[in-house]
Amino acid sequence: MFNLIPVFCSNDIMSLVRALPGSTAQGLIWGIMAIGVFLTFKILDFADLTVDGTFGTGGAVTVMLILAGYPPVVAVGIAFLAGMLAGIVTGILHTVFGIPAILSGILSQIALYSVNLNIAQGRANQAVSVDLYHLVVSGRNNPLTIITVAFVILVMIALLYWFFGTETGFTIRATGCNENMSRAQGINTSVAKVVALAFSNGIVGFAGGMLAQYQGNFDVNMGRGAIVIGLASVIIGEVIGEALFGKRLNFSARLAFVAIGSIIYYIVIQFVLWLGLPTINMKMFSAMVVAIFLAVPYMRGRAKNSYRKAAKN
Repeated sequence: MFNLIPVFCSNDIMSLVRALPGSTAQGLIWGIMAIGVFLTFKILDFADLTVDGTFGTGGAVTVMLILAGYPPVVAVGIAFLAGMLAGIVTGILHTVFGIPAILSGILSQIALYSVNLNIAQGRANQAVSVDLYHLVVSGRNNPLTIITVAFVILVMIALLYWFFGTETGFTIRATGCNENMSRAQGINTSVAKVVALAFSNGIVGFAGGMLAQYQGNFDVNMGRGAIVIGLASVIIGEVIGEALFGKRLNFSARLAFVAIGSIIYYIVIQFVLWLGLPTINMKMFSAMVVAIFLAVPYMRGRAKNSYRKAAKN
């Protein structure tokens, strides 16, 4: 059995503390991406795998536009539009051509790998220097990055709270709750799905652009496993939010806890690295974290409704 006591004694705890600002900054950036995943996974009830490709698209578009002389703020704005376009393609594949949700996302994800390479002029990696460009966020200044990204998330939550209070937002929520009933009430569920996928992937593309600036480069594999991180952040945030506030947890608070869940996820990953466990198993550790937090709500609900507890009461 793995004994943690010798590890804690031999490792430098301050090295873990020094790594926390970087983990928090990255967690917040990935939290933006997780909010995009939340829109499809929780509101629309659509398992969208496009995000693995859209995240890289946002990074590729941002880096190439900055290298072409565009301001970094404008670059991430265009990355948002590029992500929206990818989401629209997935929506059309699903609603117009009748391709199942998961397969339509996989098809878009596969196509985006080639699209991203074409955007990056055939190179798998493109660098952008913080010394030459005034980037929005940078890994060299984590405190400023944390403040900037936190402000962006607050603005994004406010805009999404307003949007989902509009008629279009209500149609998306209704489609996710009960598509057949929504269709019977005259809602065009196909349009609702396309709009939700567009906004979701736009947010993911925006997050990809922010991360590319933070790490100073675009890599063609930077979005690989993004859906796992997004789902982990959503589930972790939901479990913690409901544990703290229960039924009082409203829509805006859920979005905020998604970002908090992303920070916690990255701190957990940093803790695993600090323990000195093999990095080749990092994907397995990530999957285990997601599986644990996915199982918690189910096991908790099962415990509440068990016959044993009913008999005891």
